[in-house]
Amino acid sequence: MTEWFTTQKTIVMDRRKLLAGLAAGSVFAVSGCTTNPVTGRSQLIMVSEGQLAQLSASSWTQIKGKERLSRDPAYTGRVKRVAPRIVNAAGLGNKPWEFAVFDSDQINAFAMPGGKIGVYTGILDVMENDDQLATVLGHEVGHITGRHGQERYSQSMLAGVGMQTASVALASNDVAFSNELAAILGAGISFGVILPYARKHEYEADRVGLQYMARAGYDPHQSVRFWQNMMAKNQGRQKPPEFMSTHPSDSNRIAQLQKAIREMGA
Repeated sequence: MTEWFTTQKTIVMDRRKLLAGLAAGSVFAVSGCTTNPVTGRSQLIMVSEGQLAQLSASSWTQIKGKERLSRDPAYTGRVKRVAPRIVNAAGLGNKPWEFAVFDSDQINAFAMPGGKIGVYTGILDVMENDDQLATVLGHEVGHITGRHGQERYSQSMLAGVGMQTASVALASNDVAFSNELAAILGAGISFGVILPYARKHEYEADRVGLQYMARAGYDPHQSVRFWQNMMAKNQGRQKPPEFMSTHPSDSNRIAQLQKAIREMGA
């Protein structure tokens, strides 16, 4: 059971108080009672895995229609070799999976509910060995078992409800610059709730992914090496501050991976 509500207090039209209220949850508050069996964490889930799998299947078809598939066995062979071991380690080997390698210099990979994994040749070129590929695939499968897609979708739905309620409250009070304040409120929801939540998902997928790659027989220490390579590749590139990004900074991610590896006793 999941419940949400909006507060009935009058919104004070002061920027600092408005943003402080956002941080304190005075625009909307949520609670969920679904416990994830992998992470043990309580989650807000407002969409079923089946529903999200249907959306994913449609997106997957569109992506394959737009992106060029790689036929190079040096790339496809690596993914076909490592991916099944990771999904088996995650306990998902009994589900139908489809893996695709896209011929693009994008440094990216993704996983979708319903058993779809896409890897770009750009990120494969950064990897030195199968262990580093297992790092990325373990992370992506960790997003699936962590139900992060369902959670993000649910959070986005709820954020939309909160924004609509806030806009109505602003308009009903007939306050000057209500549109401007509504925009600030939107930025607060994005930076204060959705983005930090996404970073939490990234760290969680990293930790779960380490377990999967170790279980599959790969070296968890190679996860650190992979992200060190990524950090070196990103040097000189302009990146947004971490609080404005859905992903942790490379240095923070490496520190958390090293901590998780120590805790694993690896």
